[in-house]
Amino acid sequence: MTDQVVKTGEDRVLADYHVHTQFSDDSETPMEDAVLHAIAVGLGEICFTEHIDYGVKTDLNCDCEAYLKEVRRCRDLYGDRIRIRLGMEFGIQTHTIPLFQETFDRYPFDFIILSCHQVEDQEFWTYEFQNGKSQEEYNRRYYEEILNVVKNYDDYSVLGHLDMICRYDRAGIYPFEKVKDLVEEILRLVIAKGKGIEVNTSCYRYKLPDLTPSRDILRLYRKLGGEIITIGSDAHTIPWIGWETKGTQEELKKLGFESVYTFEKMKPIRHSLA
Repeated sequence: MTDQVVKTGEDRVLADYHVHTQFSDDSETPMEDAVLHAIAVGLGEICFTEHIDYGVKTDLNCDCEAYLKEVRRCRDLYGDRIRIRLGMEFGIQTHTIPLFQETFDRYPFDFIILSCHQVEDQEFWTYEFQNGKSQEEYNRRYYEEILNVVKNYDDYSVLGHLDMICRYDRAGIYPFEKVKDLVEEILRLVIAKGKGIEVNTSCYRYKLPDLTPSRDILRLYRKLGGEIITIGSDAHTIPWIGWETKGTQEELKKLGFESVYTFEKMKPIRHSLA
């Protein structure tokens, strides 16, 4: 186990570690409403992870100063009922690493999701990235970009929705064995650096046939010695906050995992699933 783990928290914590509010360009959810809903559904902890995607956005990225101010306000109001963590989702590409480093160094983050939302400034959800490439080409290029980023950037906590490209593959699910070499190299590096991965429960919302990342990836992560895992809904609207948190904990237990993690000041905290 990495020596970054600072303590063991209470067992069976219910925490949503991937939530977007009005500070993300694709959400209009007021943060205070999100906190109240999280309390109502029994969450003990919530981490807001607003979008920053340098390279493809200019004035659409999170206003970090306003965001920090609102997190502190909600902590003052509800901190005795739920833990509220300051996070961010960095949609990093290789050429944008310096910009993300500047942002990270400026704010007191608890948690950072490292995600791949674009490659070479081409979006997945518009299929700009996939168009003109074979299924093999865009799948392998996606993982190659993630690998290059994790080789060159360390100030993050977990990899977000690692096989997200599956959401936007009109040709169907690409066989895991054909990208396993790249995924394994990514996971080995993540584990060696004391980082983790998330299980993103948007798989239920998108009606995907597997977890995100897939059970194949989760089994490989565990086989390689990976332990740090967070659970996040990737909610942009109120009803999805905390969605399938309990069910995902049960899925992780079935796969042989014993713990789930939360973070404080970029340090992972272990919680038993027993």
